[in-house]
Amino acid sequence: MSPILPGRRKPAVPADPRTPAVQDAETEHNTRWVGGWSTGAQANSAAMMRWLVWGLIALGPLLGTLAYLSVPTTSAAPAPKTAPSAPSASGGQGAAGFASLFVAAYLSAGRGDEPKLAAYYPPAGNLQLDGDSGQRRGEQLTVVRLRQTDTSVWSVTVAARVTGAQPTATPSTGPGASPSPTAATDAVRYFQVPVTTAPAAGGATAYTALALPAEVAAPERAKAPELVYGPMHPALPADPRTQAVTSFLTAYLTKAGAELDRYLAPGTRLAAPSPAPYSGIAVDSFAAEGETGGELVVSVPGDGTTLRLLVILRATGQDGVRLPLTYALTLKARAGRWEIASLDGAPALIRPTPAPAQVATPTS
Repeated sequence: MSPILPGRRKPAVPADPRTPAVQDAETEHNTRWVGGWSTGAQANSAAMMRWLVWGLIALGPLLGTLAYLSVPTTSAAPAPKTAPSAPSASGGQGAAGFASLFVAAYLSAGRGDEPKLAAYYPPAGNLQLDGDSGQRRGEQLTVVRLRQTDTSVWSVTVAARVTGAQPTATPSTGPGASPSPTAATDAVRYFQVPVTTAPAAGGATAYTALALPAEVAAPERAKAPELVYGPMHPALPADPRTQAVTSFLTAYLTKAGAELDRYLAPGTRLAAPSPAPYSGIAVDSFAAEGETGGELVVSVPGDGTTLRLLVILRATGQDGVRLPLTYALTLKARAGRWEIASLDGAPALIRPTPAPAQVATPTS
């Protein structure tokens, strides 16, 4: 560094030759432009950045939701179902079987069989039964009525053919008539059993009777509905319908289906009982759909005409005993003869005619 000599002054900086107005303009220009950008442009850019940031913040939840919804969802594969090791009866079906076993044990029970009944109805262990064990028996037990009386209680009516019962006396049929004993053997009787169900271990169902069986009357017989067939009349040999059903039923019941196809309408397939259960048949009578009288019929209508028949016949067994049988058949006409279109599962019923719709009359 050079020493400063005393008595000597530093040279003065030459004054700026520009005028004050030029200096002010340059100063203003320098304040508005910094690094190639004006301060106004910087302010506008900052404002735009602030609005962009706030816009992104506001749109953030919406964009996130759209991104979530656009991701494809994959459903988990269902777990394979495991088949139960052994199907268990439950509800009404199990209660019906339990009641049938209880009635069978109840009918054959005698002195000393109280523990057997207690397995179905625990209070029966305190009973004192009369008669010999096995003196009576219940055979051909069948459930004829099943209804649910509560959430877990079923009322089961069991029909049983009771064998070994002692004869009983019937009331007199008129004044002065003495009662005559009638055998009660092989009589069909009906017993009602209340059975309750409850869950058991391993997904099974437990059963117990709520009371001893109660003997009740036979169920009411249903009224038979009306059928589409007319009255029964003898099957005349000259009637083409008699000829058609006789030929068909002979092949069906006595020939194990041999030559059966020749009596069937095109497209009909039937399998006959095998071995043949009968040695011969005889058609006694039949009722035809829509027929009102027993007029003689010797002609066959046009092709495609169908007719439903209810046929009664006698079939002779291999032991020579004749057994009555009934068949519901549908016939179809083709080439001047009747062919069997179907062996119906049940007689055809008359369909009720729907009531005509009532049209409201406008009122003035």
